[in-house]
Amino acid sequence: MDLASQPNSQMIEHHFDTTTAILHVRPMSSLEKKDFEELAKEVDPFIEGQGDLSGLIVEISGFPGWDSFAAMVSHLKFVRDHHKHIKRVALVTDSALGRVAEHLVSHFVSAELKQFPAEDLDAAKTWILAKQANGA
Repeated sequence: MDLASQPNSQMIEHHFDTTTAILHVRPMSSLEKKDFEELAKEVDPFIEGQGDLSGLIVEISGFPGWDSFAAMVSHLKFVRDHHKHIKRVALVTDSALGRVAEHLVSHFVSAELKQFPAEDLDAAKTWILAKQANGA
């Protein structure tokens, strides 16, 4: 799957499949404030017009950090404003970060979280779509 939705300098490559309502993100380097502004511009109109996202796939080898305090605040605001509109989050990583995030983040977001090994991107998508198919 080609994640680059637009040819720009974003630190988060992303692809939003409006057919399945799955947002797939891949952080490439230190996260910037504009990354979360761009993600919001892409998903907010869908949420307003179509409803919640089926899922979010976060494909990551390790957490790249933020380039500034403003970027961290923007990230936290994005999570706060969107977590209730995402049914499932698949963390696709071989990093220990995935196991830690699966347990910690579940206390702060309403989405169901599950970690998948880096080579199981298709399994992550299947898991998200299974929830959609079951109507749960």
